[in-house]
Amino acid sequence: MISLNNDWEFVTEWSEEFALGKGIAETVRLPHTVREVPQHYADEMSYQMVSGYRRRLVLPAEAEGQRIFVRFDGAAHIATVYLNGQELVSHACGYTAFSAELTGLVSPGEEAWLSVRLDSTENPAVPPFGFVIDYLTYGGLYRPCWLDIRPQTLIEDIYVTTPTEHTAAVTLTLSYPKDQPEPEEVPVTRIRLLDAQGDCVLEESGEQLNYTLTLSRAETWTLENPCMYTLEAALLNEDGEPTDVRRTDFGFRTAEFRADGFYLNGKKTFLRGLNRHQCYPYIGYAAPDSLQAEDARILKEELGLTAVRTSHYPQSQAFIDACDRLGLLVFTEIPGWQHIGDTNWKIQAVENVREMVKQYRNHPSVVLWGVRINESQDDDEFYRETNAVAHTLDKSRPTSGVRYLEKSSLLEDVYAFNDFSFAGQGAGVRPKEKVTPDTTRPFLVSEHNGHMFPTKPYDTWERRQAHALRHARVQNDAAGSGVHAGCFGWCMFDYPTHKDFGSGDRVCYHGVMDAFRNPKLAAALYASQQDEYPVLEIGSSMDIGDYNAGNIGDVWIFTNADEVRLYKNGDYVTAFSDSPYTALPHGPLLVDDVVGELLVSQEGYPEKKAELARQCLMAARKYGFDHLPPADKIRLGLLNSRYEFTEEEARRLYGKYVSNWGGASTVWRFDAIRDGQVVLSRTICPNTHLHLEAKISSDTLTEGDTYDMALIRLRILDENGLSAPYAQLPLHLHVSGAAQLVGPTVVTAEGGMTGCYLKTIGEAGEAVLTVIGERMSPLELHFTIRKE
Repeated sequence: MISLNNDWEFVTEWSEEFALGKGIAETVRLPHTVREVPQHYADEMSYQMVSGYRRRLVLPAEAEGQRIFVRFDGAAHIATVYLNGQELVSHACGYTAFSAELTGLVSPGEEAWLSVRLDSTENPAVPPFGFVIDYLTYGGLYRPCWLDIRPQTLIEDIYVTTPTEHTAAVTLTLSYPKDQPEPEEVPVTRIRLLDAQGDCVLEESGEQLNYTLTLSRAETWTLENPCMYTLEAALLNEDGEPTDVRRTDFGFRTAEFRADGFYLNGKKTFLRGLNRHQCYPYIGYAAPDSLQAEDARILKEELGLTAVRTSHYPQSQAFIDACDRLGLLVFTEIPGWQHIGDTNWKIQAVENVREMVKQYRNHPSVVLWGVRINESQDDDEFYRETNAVAHTLDKSRPTSGVRYLEKSSLLEDVYAFNDFSFAGQGAGVRPKEKVTPDTTRPFLVSEHNGHMFPTKPYDTWERRQAHALRHARVQNDAAGSGVHAGCFGWCMFDYPTHKDFGSGDRVCYHGVMDAFRNPKLAAALYASQQDEYPVLEIGSSMDIGDYNAGNIGDVWIFTNADEVRLYKNGDYVTAFSDSPYTALPHGPLLVDDVVGELLVSQEGYPEKKAELARQCLMAARKYGFDHLPPADKIRLGLLNSRYEFTEEEARRLYGKYVSNWGGASTVWRFDAIRDGQVVLSRTICPNTHLHLEAKISSDTLTEGDTYDMALIRLRILDENGLSAPYAQLPLHLHVSGAAQLVGPTVVTAEGGMTGCYLKTIGEAGEAVLTVIGERMSPLELHFTIRKE
């Protein structure tokens, strides 16, 4: 495989003359977007065009007598490939790979023009188009391109399944030259199984295309230890020498959906996940492999997820490869959004199923095929065919289809339901028996929250906390039902959309992260479900000016600690450890007591008096003194009769220990405790000293067969290291050295958060990104660019 990512030429208007190498064009590298778009107020028409890509192609000498292919991993959305103006192939799916054979059309050493006519309009003839769509469908040759030089008879495909945790079933598919009949006898093939270190642990050969390999000491692919193996298949000549070699990575694991849930290697595993789009600010779909892998890392390591749904189309092999390596389960599906088109449209959708399954079926992370157009109506004839294709090509995985319909026609193996029933009160999810037509079949929630409660990074504390709690309620109730196989929140990050959806700036603020992958508070709900690193986030700044009449409402703690201890101005108040979200590994904790032991330690109250007074004060915090519930009125009366505790005294204590109105601001400290030790601490108090924080996907970039990029996530923090959500400040970005900035040179922090990208320019060396913000020390970020 030889990379063809560099030295392309691009025009925004295709012409036949362009395909023949005539005219002037812009030089570009892949991945490429036909047009960059702004983060806000993006115009979906800006990238809709019929553009052209071309490059000079000179085959190396070793291509003599070989078969020649050019493979495109992603071309959005209808691509027609030409060689010297001669049409070779057309492909009508922007989300799967395809190849064009060049054999016999060009000779080694001969220069030819390889060109692509790319239609990135929303053509209603092909999925996902035909009606409105709630996401942008950017255009471009946005994934890598390859030259594939192979022998006349070649291994076209390797298909690996693992019926048990120690068995691999292998099927090889061969391809013969078009002008030669398929031989009656199968040529000799050889299979080698390589471990993670590249050592051969098993080898078999014979005149066969099907193998069953048993490795008794195989390491199982798990979420905690996603051990990968490589299967190497070779065609052998009469001397036993390989004439063609092909490899694929896989993992030994079993994955099964049952009526009561999902089982990985026989162990019940809840699919706690989020939905992911494949878009990025400015560049749309055109992100290199390193950024694809970074998204998988964020989902697994930062958000602590067990699964991801690739809504609403197959996504980059680099992203799925990273899911394989990290141990992140994948639910992937064909392109589409609600609309089902005419007969030809359906034929293309069936072809999309075929390509999706064949191209992704060796990934151990992939456990479920989505063979139904997202949120579409029932169409039994159509969906019988999509299911049949998936089951024929891959008998090892079940099918599903995402719908918003209850009691929908169930042709798939797993009923996937977008459950938007939770509106802040009541049960988080609909009962299985109310949704599915067959309760003996597996069931999962494929989307929740999302448009029900869009939340911006700069929204009020109350809204951002409510956003996180909505995710908590749905995830908790799904996990606690005992029958939900999983629950996928909508969604990983905010994304631009069409004019028919989103906020006034055409952005869907549905993410638990912003568009640059900076965490909102809801991200802490997911992050706190893992145990690899401590998490402690407080749902409010506890500033009285953020609340009506200065009365601080309910405050929640998002943590994976054993308990959280609260201190007020350095004095211990109380500890919190019990969560009402009992089905979560680590449910949020309610700060339902800000008085605690202070009446004993500071007022000298005896314990019984202090406890009665504490209960009355906390009731007044919730209901007000004039609206106390009967039980608390009785407590207040008991305090008065037994301890001469007057209402005047109660109001004095309320002002001192609860509301603090008119007094000096409070310094709150929360300590997260694990195994008796403080593992993380948060101090909350008003302050004015701000500083910049940067999280970089990598400070070492590689100039290889194409450019590399780094994601720089920028946040403005206060002096205690907490997010400063009111810091809506401009940041100036300046790059020097062997890299360039992607996007504008001045960005605005939204809710104290923003980001940018750094891109290599074909040179090795050093680069420096300087970030300057008003009243903050400049931030200098250093990068090393290597060249392979």
